[in-house]
Amino acid sequence: MRSTLAFVAAVLGAAIVLVWLIARIRRALAGLRARRRGRRAVRGEIEAERLLVRAGFRVRERQVPLVFPIVCDGEELPIALRADILAERDGRRYVVEVKTGEAAPRLDTAATRRQLLEYLVAYRVHGVLLVDADRGAVHEVEFPVGERYSGSR
Repeated sequence: MRSTLAFVAAVLGAAIVLVWLIARIRRALAGLRARRRGRRAVRGEIEAERLLVRAGFRVRERQVPLVFPIVCDGEELPIALRADILAERDGRRYVVEVKTGEAAPRLDTAATRRQLLEYLVAYRVHGVLLVDADRGAVHEVEFPVGERYSGSR
């Protein structure tokens, strides 16, 4: 009986150590992936600036913070935003979002579309630019809003 109890305790102890070890490895891998993503994003923003200058834009600001107040039922909710770049060309101001990877730079990705539209409204600029840093492309994205929209349901 005593040896069975010792065996169960040993197996249970080993299982606890194994679970703890797996959790530590997963955290370490997640941190590694996050650092890799961060380095890739920084490289993407550096490349984006080169692409913008080549396309005739002037980079005005980088990592531009903005608190955008949304009001719901009379109650204000401040939303913190941070645009990658504010640029200008021919007297027109643009908010620039830099994306890397497969899905993020695509306009059929809902999160990217919503982010660009939110930036257009919040930063009160003439337009938005989506830079696909991996493919070396600068896209001007237009949203038919306000008087520019005459569509029907």
